[in-house]
Amino acid sequence: MLSMDELALLEAIRETGSLSRAAAALGRAPSTVSHAARQLETRFDALLFDRRRYRLQLTPAGHLLAQEAARLVQDVSRLTQRVKQVAGGWEDRLWIVTDEILEFEMLLPLIRSFDALKSGVTLRITHEVLSGNWEALREGRADLVVGATNEPPVIPKLRWFELGVMEWVFAISPHHPLAGAKEPLEPEQISAHRSIVVADSARRIDVRGYGVLGGQPTLAVPGMHEKILAQRDGLGVGWLPRGRIASLLKRGELIEMRTANPREPNTLYIGWRGDHAGRAMDWWLEKLKQKRLAAFLVRGVDRFA
Repeated sequence: MLSMDELALLEAIRETGSLSRAAAALGRAPSTVSHAARQLETRFDALLFDRRRYRLQLTPAGHLLAQEAARLVQDVSRLTQRVKQVAGGWEDRLWIVTDEILEFEMLLPLIRSFDALKSGVTLRITHEVLSGNWEALREGRADLVVGATNEPPVIPKLRWFELGVMEWVFAISPHHPLAGAKEPLEPEQISAHRSIVVADSARRIDVRGYGVLGGQPTLAVPGMHEKILAQRDGLGVGWLPRGRIASLLKRGELIEMRTANPREPNTLYIGWRGDHAGRAMDWWLEKLKQKRLAAFLVRGVDRFA
């Protein structure tokens, strides 16, 4: 291990190219700096400084030590900041998992506002689908889940509140065979056609799917945007969030069909572990409880407008 004084010495010599100038920069006597430099060489049993030229230069071994010393200085500085940060009630990092249905761009204003706090908290934002949200929280792959679309399961210390309610519409391409069928559509009619589904991302529990009838063929796609595209192109049928396809419905690129068994609106949830709270978590929860923001997140982005 190098002491902070030794780290500073290496950096000063590297920057100034002179023992005397390094000594002046450090506020120490040249003889003291020269002695410390020789002690470093003795400790590493290597020639670190090339003294043959007018300007003191580092040998290749000295360059390596100086580079690593500079990195260590930065690491120590970051560690010091992180310790102060956590001691002040901020988390070291906050892992936020959003349901895939929530578009990332809706979080950008929140991230900018959070950055303005200069808390030092590292944000990590990923997404899951359906049961995968709660599973991520249970298994420690999330500190906070946003927009989970099924009811909160039993998780130790789980805390949650409702974000809002999402309305769904059974929508198909005007060129799909069902487009000319008599309404309301019966389950037998729907099950004869392929359903487009967003695959549940849960890894360890039984995955879930919405709007799929027994024996119905399916096409699993990566996300809601892809599901909308597939249904718009007539590749299958299914339920879509009304707010995200409003322009497609208006232009007739998708048409709404009434069904004999309508789908109930989904409640979206915010969830976190009560024993993992900190100032960053408190900040995000306060923002997500704002009704205007919650309504915006639930309504979503119409990318086809």
